[in-house]
Amino acid sequence: MPDLQTPGEPVPIPTGSNTIGSMDGTSADINPSGHRRYSGGRVLLTNSQPESESFTEPNTSLATGSHWANGTHPVPTRHFSLVEDFEPDLIGDAHNFGDERDLGHRIFVNRSLHLEKIKFFGFDMDYTLAVYKSPQYETLGFNLVKSRLLAMGYPNELNQFHYDPSFPIRGLWFDSHYGNLLKVDAYGNILICCHGFRFLKQSEIYEHYPNKFLSLDESRVYVLNTLFNLPETYLLACLIDLFTNTPGSTATPAGVKCGDLFMSFKSIFQDVRNAVDWVHEKGDLKLKTVENLEEYVVKDDRLPMLLTRMRESGAKVFLLTNSEYWFTEKIMTYLFDYPHGPMLKDPHRNWKTYFDCIVLDARKPLFFKEGTILRRVDTSTGALRIGSHTGPLQQEHVYSGGSCDVFTQLIGAKGKDVLYIGDHIFGDILKSKKIRGWRTFLIIPELVHELHVWTAECKLFAKLQSLDVTLGETYK
Repeated sequence: MPDLQTPGEPVPIPTGSNTIGSMDGTSADINPSGHRRYSGGRVLLTNSQPESESFTEPNTSLATGSHWANGTHPVPTRHFSLVEDFEPDLIGDAHNFGDERDLGHRIFVNRSLHLEKIKFFGFDMDYTLAVYKSPQYETLGFNLVKSRLLAMGYPNELNQFHYDPSFPIRGLWFDSHYGNLLKVDAYGNILICCHGFRFLKQSEIYEHYPNKFLSLDESRVYVLNTLFNLPETYLLACLIDLFTNTPGSTATPAGVKCGDLFMSFKSIFQDVRNAVDWVHEKGDLKLKTVENLEEYVVKDDRLPMLLTRMRESGAKVFLLTNSEYWFTEKIMTYLFDYPHGPMLKDPHRNWKTYFDCIVLDARKPLFFKEGTILRRVDTSTGALRIGSHTGPLQQEHVYSGGSCDVFTQLIGAKGKDVLYIGDHIFGDILKSKKIRGWRTFLIIPELVHELHVWTAECKLFAKLQSLDVTLGETYK
């Protein structure tokens, strides 16, 4: 958890999308190039306005040696980046960061924010308060989805595949027409193309995609942009590889023909999507998670103190998650299962006492549009009470569903009063910012590794930039 500090006086920062600084303004300054050095906690705070609803995370990896960086397999680690637009002199060496905290304990911002103006801190649960261990959790999800596909009639040869955490990264596109995993930039330009586990040559990419470009057509492209999508990403590659390399099979542009059976890439994708949804909604993923919480969930004893300090500063804290009550109760009870309260001298408290209001089954991003009926949860049975709850929202009570309109009216909040913290670029960040004007705080665990690579290879990046300038000057 990032340290919670009293906001300092704001430091003016240059305008522009490449500006980053400390969220609290306590250890920021301007370097000689005019850019602000940055510091803070372990997550990235994004408060910018995306240009359109089709916004996707740029995923140009900075890490050398990655198969998604150079089109090879296997590779040692998984990489993903949101920092492709940062300028090399902005990052520089490790001394340019402005403080001595680890990269994983810092907050990065792209516009100034007065924390004293934030009246409500909102938290998602999955991959925000509750961080699932990698690769244990992805392996569990992969095996459960694989079992579901086998039960649906997929061949037993699928059992030969075991989850490899070095392959999938967040932000890839799956083209269900050609069965390709695509790494694209923010504008749809294709950087890497993989069919199964075979990375296509540049000439092959041009055959499928003129100008190496593909627009984000939701009827054809699915964006794998959450940590929950990692097992799905690898499983899609496994299935494409399996059917393409099956003896006697004939590959076509849209699928694979085996005797009188034709498996289109679109049907494979639909089967995997249905299997993933089934495992999450009706399968054993959540049950197996709560049966072995120590194996799958990260526990941080600073969490009670963080939430308590936020409330002591005068702000209110709420939980807004898509998870249902029984699962949330198990996870949150585990996260706050300490013999003491926020301080060692304080007695133990139930997890609900750390929040001013709790809303489950939110169904984000629908929550930020028309939403659903807001109902109170009977915490003794987990059942929903009949009728629509009209308020007020009481502490230690649990509510289900609702909409942003109803919720903000009941808590007395305006858009810019709220800072919402989550991990989902679309469901948590884009919609809450674009539709409701909430301040947004995006958690990106992969950013830590990217910054380590950037600082370790900063001289190489500077040299490449210099050569690029020289090349431009030569041929202008």
